[in-house]
Amino acid sequence: MPASSLSRRDFLRLAGLVSASAAVAACAPVYARVGGPAEPAPLPDAPALAPADFRALDRLTFGPRLSERARVAEIGLAAWIEEQLAPAALDDGPADWRLHRFDTLTMKPQDLADLGDQIFDNVDMTTVPDELRQATLVRQVYSRRQLYEIMVEFWGDHFNLTTAKGDCWFLKTVDDREVIRPHALGRFRDLLWASAHSPAMLIYLDNQANIKGLPNENYARELMELHTLGVDGGYTQADVMDLARALTGWTVKERFWRGDYSFNPDLHDGEAKTVLGLHLAPEGQAEAEHVLEKLAIHPATARFISTKLARRLLADDPPPAVVARATAAFLATGGDIGTVLRVILLDGLAAPEAPAVAKFKRPINFVTAALRQLNAETDGGPALHEYLLHMGQPYFSWPTPDGYPDRAAPWSG
Repeated sequence: MPASSLSRRDFLRLAGLVSASAAVAACAPVYARVGGPAEPAPLPDAPALAPADFRALDRLTFGPRLSERARVAEIGLAAWIEEQLAPAALDDGPADWRLHRFDTLTMKPQDLADLGDQIFDNVDMTTVPDELRQATLVRQVYSRRQLYEIMVEFWGDHFNLTTAKGDCWFLKTVDDREVIRPHALGRFRDLLWASAHSPAMLIYLDNQANIKGLPNENYARELMELHTLGVDGGYTQADVMDLARALTGWTVKERFWRGDYSFNPDLHDGEAKTVLGLHLAPEGQAEAEHVLEKLAIHPATARFISTKLARRLLADDPPPAVVARATAAFLATGGDIGTVLRVILLDGLAAPEAPAVAKFKRPINFVTAALRQLNAETDGGPALHEYLLHMGQPYFSWPTPDGYPDRAAPWSG
């Protein structure tokens, strides 16, 4: 059945089958690696939590485990949020141990590309994106750094690209490793900068075809409309075209060191340009980088990013007062993501006066919540991804640059 034709009833039926699939199809490989079958550990009694705390945990994890509920009961929701905002201090051994078998996660771009070139030697090029999908699900299910993984998912949607386009089949692995994950709780400026220099992003939005005399505006437009200012952020078509000209020559190597970023001055438009009132003298690669610096701290960017974060974590229509405070925090800190999140979460979820607003679970979040709350064992294998495909949210497969929808309406049949 095509994903677009799933009714809400079909959606729930398929989602329910996932937990059975996890127990039957995906458990055996895990137990085999640790020396044979094992009896499931009995679940302890669930700690008592206030309804508001449970709702918050449900929003800030991929499904709250008993251990997380116990931790919140012990130290309080606000203190738990602070722990999650410092993920490096949380031991993540159980998740890390399960990632060792995914060799492609740490490979260099050219080595990943070679896997596709060797397809006639019985090496399947789909191994690379499939391993990334499996590893992503494993992290979401087993990581103790749940808020961090929520943010990795959020930024993966914000800077969306699909493995189905060109060399993105292997470059998405590099983008996930070197762009999204290192900066998910850092500074928005650093995340934007890394994405702009990401070979996966440049290929996905056709910037390798953006050359002097024949500018391609795809990446320039999405950089302002989807990545920073928002569609109502105040830019003009002239800004898009001049930014596209500033980005000419930003490309990706195709032969030696295939998949690495490269700036080719021979393909760059060396004439003067003006973007958002910023005059750009001929400086090669630095021209677009000046624009990136401006975009990263623009008031429209602060408002757009804060609204999206609040929508993901609070409600489809987040409280305007919380968005305003988050926007102010973004501007005051130069786009420190952790500070912005602290405002959204402590004011919007942990505050006693925070309203009890439901948030629709997308298929991935529904599946991971079932696995985590049932204490299921899984290796993230193909059976789960087949169900996600039927439910309309296979990892890294949304074709358009806006990312998977984050409101209830597109998912509710």
